[in-house]
Order: sequence, then structure tokens, then C-alpha cells
Amino acid sequence: MISVEHFTSYRYSCPVYLYPHTFRLQPRMTTMQRLLAFDLHIFPVPAGTTEFLDQDGNLALHGWFNTLVSEMHVTSRFRVELLRTNPFDFSLHGESESLPFRYIHPLSVALTAYISDANVDHAVREYAATIAADAQWKVPSFLTALNRRIFETFQHVARPEGTAWASGQTLLMRQGSCRDLAVLFCDACRAAGLGARFVSGYECASAARDDATMHGWAEVYLPGAGWRGYDPSRGLAVADKHVAVAAASHPDLASPISGTFGGRCGSQMETRLHLHLDSASAPWENA
Repeated sequence: MISVEHFTSYRYSCPVYLYPHTFRLQPRMTTMQRLLAFDLHIFPVPAGTTEFLDQDGNLALHGWFNTLVSEMHVTSRFRVELLRTNPFDFSLHGESESLPFRYIHPLSVALTAYISDANVDHAVREYAATIAADAQWKVPSFLTALNRRIFETFQHVARPEGTAWASGQTLLMRQGSCRDLAVLFCDACRAAGLGARFVSGYECASAARDDATMHGWAEVYLPGAGWRGYDPSRGLAVADKHVAVAAASHPDLASPISGTFGGRCGSQMETRLHLHLDSASAPWENA
């Protein structure tokens, strides 16, 4: 069980007009986790909102505003029960065990956005092929080896803001943030024919840390097993130590808060994150 309080503020150097924003801060309901409570506060209060499922099945809120503002604050609180303790509770058979991977029709069509390797750098393709060969072209061995190789040979750096780097850049620099390493993992999987997507959320390892931030990792679609998580920043297969909030073929589509503002002003973002692990109430739940 985990309880989370996530506060994000944006301060502007002069009054601005907020264009519509999309908020993806409500954890997914999956076989991995059960959402027990969720609360979201936005200041200024939007003039209107719409709750919806986006293109990847993420729970999202679209809000629009009608006043000039000098700041915006977003606070989400939730409690989640984590259900899967074994990340390897599945079995692959026949062609599902070998690389290069091929999905049968019509599943291949449904996974098009996650399989497409059209923009994967040649160096990333070679990197994936080398690991696949070392893994004897076996899917489970490849995923484990890729996850461990990125964890062990890339430097992890903190980048609180900014979009994820292209996988070729991360490979060249041999370093990256959690989201950069997750994108590299996804593209290496796509080069091997596997459908992969980016996931944003939280990790239990951040509980009680003053510098806790949101986390990013990857998921791979395996027939008969569904979406299975791999965290190259930690070298772990994902089970009950991660809370998935949003998943998408591109990391921008899993962004917790997305939107722009009008006005020639600067902006500054600040975040605070508190995670509490156990069956008892978190401190803020009784406040």
C-alpha cells in the first residue's frame, strides 16, 4: 500500500493567460494496482473541466481557464494497493520466445504505434542487435539483458525539466535521466520487433526521501502476458514497487501536466513529493 501527495507550482513573472491544460495524475487501474482514493486540487479553479480516457487509456482531466493568473498550483493525493509481487508470472511459447519478434494480425495493427521503429537511430539498432545476439535471440533473456546493460553501463543524471532525449543521443552520451533511459529501452525493443511504451509514475524507493520526484520506465507487450514493466534506471523488472500513472508510445503523451500560456513572461516550476508506505494512513490523510 502506498499513499502519495504530489504538489506542483508554476509561477510567472507577469500575469499570463492559461491555455487549456491536460492533467494525467490519476493512477491507472490495472492488474498491477488498485486505486483506493484520489483527490485533485487545481488553483486557480478551472472555468470548466472534462474527465476522459485518452488514446492510451490513461485517466485524464482537461481543464480550461478564463482569468489572468500569476501562478498555478496543482496538488494530487491518492492511495494505491499494489497487487503483483512476481513480475515473471507468465510463460511464452513457440514463436513468442524468439527475436526478431512478430505479432500476428490483427494484434500487430493494434500495436502499430508501439512497434514502429521508423525513427530509431542506426546505432540503437546495432546496440539492440548486439544484446539480442548475446541473449541467443530469446525474448525473456533479451529484455533482462537490455535492462541490466543500461542500468550497469549508463550514468544516471537528474533532469527535473525538459523533454526526453532521443535514444540515439542517450546512447552516444552513455548517460540520461530515468525518462531518457526508458526511451532508449523502448527504442531498442522496437528495433527487435517488440511493442514498447513509456510509463510515468512513482517508485516506492522514493518514500521518505526529501528529493523524491516522479519516475519513468518502460513496458513491453508480450502475447498472453500483456504489458510488462522494465525499469532500466534500476535494472529491475516492475512489480509492486512502482505505481503507474500514465503510459504512451511517446513520453509527451504521458506527461503529468501539459499545457501552455499566453504572454511574454518567464515561468518557474517547483515540485514537492511525499510518499508513505504502509497500511496506516499517511500524515496528510488525517489533516
